[in-house]
Amino acid sequence: MKAVWKGKVVAESSDTVVVEGNHYFPAGSVRPEHLLPSNTKTMCSWKGQASYYTLFVDGDANPDAVWTYPDPKEAAAQIKGRLAFWKGVQVVE
Repeated sequence: MKAVWKGKVVAESSDTVVVEGNHYFPAGSVRPEHLLPSNTKTMCSWKGQASYYTLFVDGDANPDAVWTYPDPKEAAAQIKGRLAFWKGVQVVE
């Protein structure tokens, strides 16, 4: 799977975990030069607290387009430390 924004591959892995229709990529498969931590946090009743990143490609920013559950609840343990994408980021095979 690949995560693509503005024509640039920002993550690529054959080992994604799909939860609620979102592909969660291993942290090591995401290109760190495209990420900047955000102060945004959200809470999911069964996954726990999510942290976000702003995605940068060629000078363009996509705020909070990437999220992760660094310490998920037990029911979502399979996505611990993985990252997922939204806000116009295409996830394709």
